[in-house]
Amino acid sequence: MAVTAQMVKELREKTGAGMMDCKKALEACDGNMDVAIDWLREKGIAKAAKKADRVAAEGLCNVVVDGNTAVIYELNSETDFVAKNEQFLNLIARVGQALIEAKPTSVEAALAYNYEGQTVENIVVTASSTIGEKITLRRVKTQSKNNTQTFGSYKHMGGRIAVLTLLDGANDEVAKDISMHVAASNPKFLDETSVDQHAVSHEREMFAKELENELSNETNEKAKAAKTARIPQIVEGKVTKWLKESCLVAQPFVKNPDITVEQYVKSHNGKVVSYIRFEVGEGIEKQVTNFAEEVMSQVRA
Repeated sequence: MAVTAQMVKELREKTGAGMMDCKKALEACDGNMDVAIDWLREKGIAKAAKKADRVAAEGLCNVVVDGNTAVIYELNSETDFVAKNEQFLNLIARVGQALIEAKPTSVEAALAYNYEGQTVENIVVTASSTIGEKITLRRVKTQSKNNTQTFGSYKHMGGRIAVLTLLDGANDEVAKDISMHVAASNPKFLDETSVDQHAVSHEREMFAKELENELSNETNEKAKAAKTARIPQIVEGKVTKWLKESCLVAQPFVKNPDITVEQYVKSHNGKVVSYIRFEVGEGIEKQVTNFAEEVMSQVRA
């Protein structure tokens, strides 16, 4: 029986196994879906499928630099405990070597890349089966530079936060300083030209409403009128302050708050071109578990 892409997709969804493993299973089992599932289970490949509905919100982020190419990525596990064990650390290092070779433009491209005879997806699925937790490559970004530019990388708490910066000019030490600053300050934008105008409008609207609410309790009508007239001016002042706090280049440099990040880099004949900051689990809705109740439920079962 001919194995179709749809059959491979269905088996992958049911088992969590890699695409090539699903194709092999279906070919070995003459296209029988149920038998193919058993085939994968027997080989330990579908072991990770039982974990498919779990939330993998722990793990580590990492940066790998090789010449004029760098990759930053996040590999998730279910628990912080697993993220610290040797198997997981070996896995994240191996995935990093695959990614720096692959230079992927997306997670899908990264997972499909063949490294040392296996796809990255199969490497991760196999590790998930061995380690006993759901493990996922959540995101990856590849950055290139020219010979006049400098990469800066920094990992905080072993990889709970990872940062990759790109500078024109300057040197490795300055670039690393900026990466450390980004890790600590978590800027929203590079500079004012990169600010989302919808975000600016939203902040302006929020500041205006806050001021209007403050004035709602003002009983002196003359004072209220005077303050109301000044709302646009006050709002713009707040927006200006917000922009300085949100834009990397305008922030006070963490190592010397008397100067901005831009001034620090410029003093070393450089300019910040871009930055990428990954923090483990950001944006993932984590499941809150009552550990005592979980243990009791196992006992009752």
